[in-house]
Amino acid sequence: MTPQLRAEKSAAAMWTIDTASQSLGMRIDHISPGEADLSMEITPVMLNGHGIANGGYIFTLADSAFAFACNSYNQLAVAQQNQISYLAPGKSGERLLATAREQSKTGRSGVYDVTVTGEDGRIIALFRGLSRTIKGQHFEEEMTP
Repeated sequence: MTPQLRAEKSAAAMWTIDTASQSLGMRIDHISPGEADLSMEITPVMLNGHGIANGGYIFTLADSAFAFACNSYNQLAVAQQNQISYLAPGKSGERLLATAREQSKTGRSGVYDVTVTGEDGRIIALFRGLSRTIKGQHFEEEMTP
């Protein structure tokens, strides 16, 4: 199986049970080994008391992109640590894009950077996620060492 097909099958298996991402209207725009792009429209129910996107929704979008990127090898991976810096507000009706890219993958640990951008290209947030693989696969496949 090619690495790209493995990433696509892993994402499809995860997506079927990821009700959190689905319920927020996220979509997977790109998936490949160690990479994932997810987007989400900021709806009125996602606005805070300042009339801008609540940071928790931005974090959730970034976290979902991180999850799909670090799970693209058909090995179950979970978050070990995440951090986010908010740089600009998300606006109502705007589609945000979270671009996750693997920076390092050694043994069971991975480091992923996610950039969340607005429709005009401005950077909304920078997120770094540390992953840890655990036992299990997204779909049945014999793994080679």
